[in-house]
Amino acid sequence: MTGNKAVLTGEHFLSGDLACAEGAIAAGCRFFAGYPITPATEIAERMALRLPEIGGIYVQMEDELASMAAIIGASYAGLKSMTATSGPGFSLMQENIGLAAMTEAPCVVVNVMRGGPSTGQPTKPGQQDVMQARWGSHGDYEIIALSPNSVQEAFDLTVEAFNLSEAYRVPVILLMDETVAHMWEKVVIPPAEEIRLVNRKKPNVPPGEYAPFKPEGEDLVPPMACFGEGYRFHATGLTHDEFGNPKTDSPEAQFQLVSRLCEKIRRNAENIIKTEKVMLDDAEVAVIAYGVVSRSALSAVKKAREKGIKAGLLRLITLWPFPEKQVAELADKAKLIVIPELNYGQMVREVERAAKEASIRFLPKLGENLHTPGEILEVLEAK
Repeated sequence: MTGNKAVLTGEHFLSGDLACAEGAIAAGCRFFAGYPITPATEIAERMALRLPEIGGIYVQMEDELASMAAIIGASYAGLKSMTATSGPGFSLMQENIGLAAMTEAPCVVVNVMRGGPSTGQPTKPGQQDVMQARWGSHGDYEIIALSPNSVQEAFDLTVEAFNLSEAYRVPVILLMDETVAHMWEKVVIPPAEEIRLVNRKKPNVPPGEYAPFKPEGEDLVPPMACFGEGYRFHATGLTHDEFGNPKTDSPEAQFQLVSRLCEKIRRNAENIIKTEKVMLDDAEVAVIAYGVVSRSALSAVKKAREKGIKAGLLRLITLWPFPEKQVAELADKAKLIVIPELNYGQMVREVERAAKEASIRFLPKLGENLHTPGEILEVLEAK
């Protein structure tokens, strides 16, 4: 640890949950509100230990609804804030995730996915919350969701989640499956000064001229004044105008507001979306995967290459906004696209939509048994 106790540096042996917590600290998170739930509890435990060391605030709330509300309030008070949960708790947070989207409160929500529905399998992996992350709350809005496939990425993508939330004033979801959360691997944490951090835009006008929901520039993101900074304004979950005044009887205000909430993500999708392309230049068959499943997929692709099969991998790091352009480009070249998921059909539907007439093979898995490289290879060989 350096003189700055906020950021660990060097090489560490961590679990995905612990790496996520350290990524939040490194990103500048100074407020965490949450409620214990398997398999995300270790994130809360780590934040409870670390935040008091650096002047931050940890609060164990009475439930997940309150946890989400608390991090919205902390965000408006000027702090980078986060909560962590799993499927059942994530369901309870949805109303306030919608509030965060409507009030444009930058914050990070970590969902360590487990098997569902309902209480399901608390200690087993799953990827069954992908669609809920995008469509969980009611109404039209856009969201950003990232999916790590290693402990190192649990750290890196938590930092990125905070950066994106600050840049676009939107709640960002880290969708980490239980296997990544509980595996232990080496994590390299660079010095604090080498970690790229993004902070929300601040207003450059006098308080009397400030419109809290009026965007500046082409990114459609409004500057954000926080409570206590001398700016008085109204923040509400109701349809509102650029000054925050409720306009529930105005179709014009509804269209202007909601379309901007969507367009600030859609227009900037190319700057948000991240994928990893492996051996796709000449690929005739390809796998599209994310999270822990992409590790088995990579091994299968390498084994296929050893057998003379021109296989490749498109790993989705950003799940939302969906990498539609990248999938469409792959579909133009590949004769077969294989999609293994730890669910019974979620992201495969988006791939089918983007890939149009490409031949697609879906490999679902439910329960604790992950896809093996051999199972994916068998489909690549059959092509």
